[in-house]
Amino acid sequence: MTLNLLVFLGSVRDSTPPRPARLGLRVARACADRLAAQGHEVGLVDALEFDLAGPFKPHFSHPQGKAPAALEDLAARIAAADGYVMVSPEYNHAMSPALAHLLNHFGSSLYSYKPSVIATYSAGQWGGARAAVNMRTFLAELGCLPVSAMIHVPRAQEVFEAEGGYPSGVDAGRWDDYLARSFAQLAWWAEAARRQRAEGAAARPPAFKRDPSQRNAP
Repeated sequence: MTLNLLVFLGSVRDSTPPRPARLGLRVARACADRLAAQGHEVGLVDALEFDLAGPFKPHFSHPQGKAPAALEDLAARIAAADGYVMVSPEYNHAMSPALAHLLNHFGSSLYSYKPSVIATYSAGQWGGARAAVNMRTFLAELGCLPVSAMIHVPRAQEVFEAEGGYPSGVDAGRWDDYLARSFAQLAWWAEAARRQRAEGAAARPPAFKRDPSQRNAP
């Protein structure tokens, strides 16, 4: 089954350190390329391409159809997707502020009932693993629950080339197997969730959109 998947790159840093610059882009490209090779439709969402300066005003707070064009387009892409890969560095044991800021512009009704994969990276030895702990709760709140397998890439500059391929000397088969475990879980859950959304849409609980009372206990 061909799935519509979005790979989010949650870093807006375009400078050194880290060296090389935009280290996360090679991780995001590696994920996108391997998912596309499995026959899926894959889009790359780079936080650097969105100008979100100024007072925080999320997409859903604008009158319908009146949000900035870039947010309207991304909202449609998020809603149409069957699943997500969230690529993030680690900042103070937490996910990238740029990723959180971008994702927070959209309500959980767009992400809900779909799976996600957590993919973290670093220039050092830990691969951003501690950020993944924080990301699990964040993504669960959005409704795109993370699968159990995760991707952590330590010394990412040594694992992937700029376009997402492997440099000479890297055990490509081992890394492909490692990535494939998370992507297999993503595909399994995404296929199941898509069937359920199509067959049981009427039974879905109403989404929280504007009124905080929608979340209040009786």
